[in-house]
Amino acid sequence: MIRRALLAAAVGGVGAGLAWRYVSGRRLDPGEQALWASRLPRPDGSELALAELHGRPLIVNFWAPWCPPCVQEMPELDRLQQRRSDVVILGIAIDQAEPVRRHLQKAPVSYPIVIAGFGGVALSQGLGNPGSGLPYTVLMGSDGRRRQHKFGETTAAELEAWLS
Repeated sequence: MIRRALLAAAVGGVGAGLAWRYVSGRRLDPGEQALWASRLPRPDGSELALAELHGRPLIVNFWAPWCPPCVQEMPELDRLQQRRSDVVILGIAIDQAEPVRRHLQKAPVSYPIVIAGFGGVALSQGLGNPGSGLPYTVLMGSDGRRRQHKFGETTAAELEAWLS
């Protein structure tokens, strides 16, 4: 009896994993797969599995505390997150934990932040970043696929247009 329950749970888990990877009959590209498979630390030391954010539109903003345009757009991203509960904004910091924590103590935001370190550059490149520059922003659809992306500072009006 217990073996059957374990087997059913395993088969269900495999089925859910396969269904998640195949969206609308198409496989996610390697960059999309890498994003959704990521488990990254938050500034407080806890961890966020990005797969938890799958299922509704996600704006991913790659940033760093040493990047002036990144820091400049964060308050606008924060206001957008507060207005739009149907969308998740996620900041992926391309730096180490301590500088990120110091920045967020001075300028907190309401959206989740995770820390990818300098390895986050490869993650952004997998999602279309043409180089290693910041900021880089990506809109992921509720189906898990990349819909829009932009290198450079964004505005709320631009992101609202992406979402419409």
